Amino acid sequence: MPLDFGYLGILFWFVLVWSMVWKGIALWKAGRNGQLGWFIAMFIVNTAGILEILYIFVFGRKRLPAA
Repeated sequence: MPLDFGYLGILFWFVLVWSMVWKGIALWKAGRNGQLGWFIAMFIVNTAGILEILYIFVFGRKRLPAA
């Protein structure tokens, strides 16, 4: 007999998938940008996608070189 957690189980799987998608995108961007500190922090800390979303849209933007 499988365990049935009802809505709690559905919420768990939704948060898991949500987090993994954002984590994958953010880790890929951090690796491409050569930002090892961010990569390690996001790899170790699980924030249900919050840290990853902040990195992608706020901290992970490439800076334009000074002319």
